[in-house]
Amino acid sequence: MEQVLFPDGAALVFGGSGGIGRAVARCFAEAGTDVAITYRRKAEVASGFVSDCMSLGRQASAHLTDLTDADSVRRTVEQVIAAHGRIHTVVFAAGPVVEQVPIADVTPELWRQSIETETFGFFNVIAAVVPHMRAAGGGSFVHLGSAGHVKWPKKDGLSVAPKAANEALVRGLAREEGANGIRANSVLVGVIEAGMFLELKERGVFHDHWIKETLKMLSVKRFGKPEEIGHAAVFLASARAAYITGQQISVSGGFGL
Repeated sequence: MEQVLFPDGAALVFGGSGGIGRAVARCFAEAGTDVAITYRRKAEVASGFVSDCMSLGRQASAHLTDLTDADSVRRTVEQVIAAHGRIHTVVFAAGPVVEQVPIADVTPELWRQSIETETFGFFNVIAAVVPHMRAAGGGSFVHLGSAGHVKWPKKDGLSVAPKAANEALVRGLAREEGANGIRANSVLVGVIEAGMFLELKERGVFHDHWIKETLKMLSVKRFGKPEEIGHAAVFLASARAAYITGQQISVSGGFGL
């Protein structure tokens, strides 16, 4: 008898209009659950995803959301519940394009942008969703973190540091909310050929020498595909991982070994 991976309701992917987030959301649809995504500027991309998802036979919705605004996040959560009945999974895949600069050269403006979007954003999501999950009998959080927690990547502190704060929140959620049927885990993301990587590559930030040197640090001698992040997220959120919480899976080709 085939195992039911998800209860009725939807997976809500914050940042689902981005390169990695969109692939993650599609993986959830392919795994047999309805999906809601959020977007900030990419309305056409979000609309296209909804059409694509519905062609797979799943219900989907897209929601304009400002993660730095707690009221905006709360409204989105209410809209998703109204559209899908329940949120059984939250994937936090949001974040700005991260400028590659040494810590000492980070401006207060760049630091504030990263903290407000990623750390305050994730906190706003937790505050809005946990009461619903408690009332619904449980749920799962999957945070897309950074493989930089294992080995510090030079000039990538604007990504790694805010995500490190979120990793602490993930462990706290797992510890405090397990009794309410809520699990929380992380996928540590390596270099993935989508989203921010492709944008910075096009700008020349990730040039040929950078790519060559980075590949030397990987056990698997290629960069990752966005759907490989999606497969890990689906597993952690599904019934197959029902006894896993407070853990990290590094999807990074062996970065840091």
